[in-house]
Amino acid sequence: MLYIFYGQDDFSLHQAVEAIKNSLGDQEMLAVNTASLDGHHLTLNELRDKCNAAPFLSSHRLAIVSGLLQRFEPRRGKSQVAKPATAESKGKLGEWQDIVSYIKQMPPTTVLVLIDLIDSKKGSNNPLLKKLSPLAEVRAFSLLRGKSLRTWIRQRVTSEDGSITPQAVNLLAELIGGNLWAMSNEIQKLLLYSQERSISEDDVRQLVSHAHEANIFPLVDAVLEGQTRIAQRILHQLYQEGASPAYILVMITRQFRLIALAKELDSGLSLLQIQNRLGIAGYGLDKTLRQAKLYDFEHIKQAYAKLLETDIAIKTGRYKDRLALELLVTELANHEFKLSSF
Repeated sequence: MLYIFYGQDDFSLHQAVEAIKNSLGDQEMLAVNTASLDGHHLTLNELRDKCNAAPFLSSHRLAIVSGLLQRFEPRRGKSQVAKPATAESKGKLGEWQDIVSYIKQMPPTTVLVLIDLIDSKKGSNNPLLKKLSPLAEVRAFSLLRGKSLRTWIRQRVTSEDGSITPQAVNLLAELIGGNLWAMSNEIQKLLLYSQERSISEDDVRQLVSHAHEANIFPLVDAVLEGQTRIAQRILHQLYQEGASPAYILVMITRQFRLIALAKELDSGLSLLQIQNRLGIAGYGLDKTLRQAKLYDFEHIKQAYAKLLETDIAIKTGRYKDRLALELLVTELANHEFKLSSF
């Protein structure tokens, strides 16, 4: 029994693995008979040893291999140019050429699951995946977007015996995007908060941790693009929505930090790798990557200095917090980094 699960939606991939575990009988005994293997360094002989072992007081033995397919992904980007080419980077299977014959001889009590976070759209170019696909149940898990994401939200809420309005579904999809781990957590909070009534758009705005964060993006956009009047208008809108000046300053600082990190990332990284490095996904990731193209490192350095100066001015009482923020936003938007202004 061979399963191959791959793609960028690691939440759904994880759920699929859990479903396999649940189908294999007593979970305590299955845990004793489960081997989790690092496919990045695994040899075929080591895989044979683990899979050939007889199950102990259980009907099955489960072997889960992570990262094996990734070894045979075609290498791209500047980060790989200077690295010596290996047999694997050239798409050669080496000893793994014999895995097909082994799978056909594998004990019927063994369930082998290969999982990988490779791009589901490019998986068809993977030589190991091509070789194993005829022998396996293969499932690709792409990040959910648009209509498929909204459908998933509705189904998730319904499965927890809850209900949600279409407006709330749309806002959740916009704020969190395809990060289903975060989405699942937020849905749980919303269900507890709304209890027996439908989750509303207002519930999402009040409770979802990304809601205020999403409003920071237009402010930072306006600052980066030099639109002072728009930046000031958004700033006052945030005040009206209950965001404190301290929170706004923290979020602007956080966004400039993410922009700096995004600029440092190697251009050869996949979108999933960038997402993992930055710790953001969906709408937030898209916005940050776009904003990172608008600033060079010198401007980011100067902006950091201005943010620090504003923080000190507020804490020492040199300026009222709102006035200090308005001066900060104006100077950042005008690209006037005169650090003596406070």
